[in-house]
Amino acid sequence: MSQEVLPDQVDVASQNGAGATEAPADAEAPSYVADQADLDAITDDNDRFLDRELSWLRFNHRVLELAEDAELPLLERARFLAIFASNLDEFFMVRVAGLKRRIATGLAVRAVSGMMPREVLETIWEQASALSQRHASVFRDQVAPALTAEGIELLRWADLDRDEQRACKRLFKDRVFPVLTPLAVDPAHPFPYISGLSLNLAVIVQNPRTNKQHFARVKVPSNFDRFVPLGNDRFVPLEDVIGAHLTRLFPGMEVLEAHTFRVTRNEDVEVEEDDAENLLAALEKELLRRKFGPPVRLEVEESIAPSVLELLVSELDIGMAEVVRLPGPLDLRGLHGIADLGREDLKYPAFVPSTHPVLAEVESAAPVDVFKALRRHDVLLHHPYDSFATSVQRFIEQAAADPHVLAIKMTVYRTSGDSPIIDALIDAADAGKQVLALVEIKARFDEQANIRWARKLEQAGCHVVYGLVGLKTHCKLAMVVRDEPDGIRRYTHIGTGNYNGKTARMYEDIGLLTTNEVIGDDVAHLFNNLSGWSRKAKYDELLVAPDSVRSGLIEQIHAEIEHHRAGRPARIRFKVNSLVDEQLIDSLYLASREGVPVELLIRGICALRPGVPGLSENITVRSILGRFLEHSRIFCFGNGGDPVTWIGSADMMHRNLDRRVEVLVRLPTADSVAEVSGLLDEAFAPGTDAWELHEDGEWVRHRGESHLQEALIEAQRRRRHA
Repeated sequence: MSQEVLPDQVDVASQNGAGATEAPADAEAPSYVADQADLDAITDDNDRFLDRELSWLRFNHRVLELAEDAELPLLERARFLAIFASNLDEFFMVRVAGLKRRIATGLAVRAVSGMMPREVLETIWEQASALSQRHASVFRDQVAPALTAEGIELLRWADLDRDEQRACKRLFKDRVFPVLTPLAVDPAHPFPYISGLSLNLAVIVQNPRTNKQHFARVKVPSNFDRFVPLGNDRFVPLEDVIGAHLTRLFPGMEVLEAHTFRVTRNEDVEVEEDDAENLLAALEKELLRRKFGPPVRLEVEESIAPSVLELLVSELDIGMAEVVRLPGPLDLRGLHGIADLGREDLKYPAFVPSTHPVLAEVESAAPVDVFKALRRHDVLLHHPYDSFATSVQRFIEQAAADPHVLAIKMTVYRTSGDSPIIDALIDAADAGKQVLALVEIKARFDEQANIRWARKLEQAGCHVVYGLVGLKTHCKLAMVVRDEPDGIRRYTHIGTGNYNGKTARMYEDIGLLTTNEVIGDDVAHLFNNLSGWSRKAKYDELLVAPDSVRSGLIEQIHAEIEHHRAGRPARIRFKVNSLVDEQLIDSLYLASREGVPVELLIRGICALRPGVPGLSENITVRSILGRFLEHSRIFCFGNGGDPVTWIGSADMMHRNLDRRVEVLVRLPTADSVAEVSGLLDEAFAPGTDAWELHEDGEWVRHRGESHLQEALIEAQRRRRHA
């Protein structure tokens, strides 16, 4: 759910030659070019865009509404509270920090929503503070009491019985005390550095002989459980245990008061790649700098003494407007640990992904031969309903072990800590196969892990490249080149999600496994483009950013307008994480004005304003949230009765369309197009539970009798037992 800073306006494609393409078009496709009057009618409306930052806050509001939903299993509600907290942390670390930086340097300009930067920042603070208070209230007044009623108690120190306090005293003495480092502040000890997102105690102690008071900071260690288990599903915050034993840290002193606080810092990464001879070294240096980014938010318990708060604000050089007072405990990300408790009666029913029917074992204990299966049928995968382990992972593992495989090429954007796919690539290189791994080491918050993967792969003999200067390589591609009796054959996977087996169990994504020769040829050229100096002028079945994703989709939108004018079937349906790009939004407005029905399924940010008379009355926008994170990107067009569907890695944001290498692939078979169409039919059905976006930017939950994800789980179970 990460966000990015606003894009620059440099034409990075012309500088770097990444995937230069022309949008594919059928020879008989109708052409529509909006005349100036059409464009003026839209662009003259200066109120046609919603603010992207405020739209993101409304997305996190929807996450909070799930935590409030008494119909959801209780521990899942606790997890949504933790997700809300993590989301908001990242929003401040990246989006708010970036906005503050641009304001400070004088680079901020009026947003396309019409709001001035300081107005946006002030509104963010107002809305984010209100959401934080609501979040704390949901925990204190709804979830925590409900957990207590189920025998799971989240207590404060004063609530513990004597035996529990004694147990905590032993824990403190034996394990916690040895790792604590109290840092005093006096003329010989400057105010200590407070690391971002760390939980801290601000302690006031007094010398009993001189009555002089001193300030000290104690960092709550992050390598212990956030909520200390006491047995019998009773827990106490770790900072309460530390706070109750502060006299051991300050012997001979009187502890007068202690208050919990937490700082959020600017943790975005900027690397000037054009000036860096070694991108790895430059990025490692920048990651070190990130640890010392300026603070952007200070969270304190509402009971904090005014004098202590004043000291923190002064020493951290932060404004009072950036202080958030909350009832304790702070940092509810720790509720992930509570949500992981083995109380299955308080969780979603267990769900186990199944192997796609084409790849399923048939009367055999041995795994199916993926290559043999793919020679018979393309496979359209839908994770997590279709198992990642028995499809994509098995595809790469079998390729690594197959003596007929000559080469494996794939992109690595984010992967899991114990990645079987990375291990398979290493095994393939050890076996003498040509292995190309395009590792995106600038994947936000995964930079360190990807640097480690890159070096491990290089040491194993893999060809490791880092993409193109100025562009993140975000596309999800894997290609296996195999020597077969009838010649060389390419097996290709193109997906919407990362090659990460862990997130594949939680993220909803779509992927295509195919032996289609045209797609294989396109992907081979693209890999050459990314690893060398090849320049492919045109792709037949791919749209590749930064050159042709935006223009290709706009061309298809215009084609739908022409189909509608000619009386042929026309419809546009998108499923994306975010819709921000103004050119695409204006094209959708044009389609709506012409009468083309437009249905948008958007998990996160939406800058389009639906339902505006004369502009977007034919556009509906929905959002579906649930146990899985909706992550796939789908673009469907009625195309005059011969539907066309694209899937891929690109969201409709400037960063994706201008500053990343992204790939969309046109689904090659009518069966796969129909399968995706059925998915969207279910998502947009009147009876499906979803949020609907109104003209004023507010999302209102429409409680239907069915939930898309539960319906898909049930369909998967029926398929498995058929």
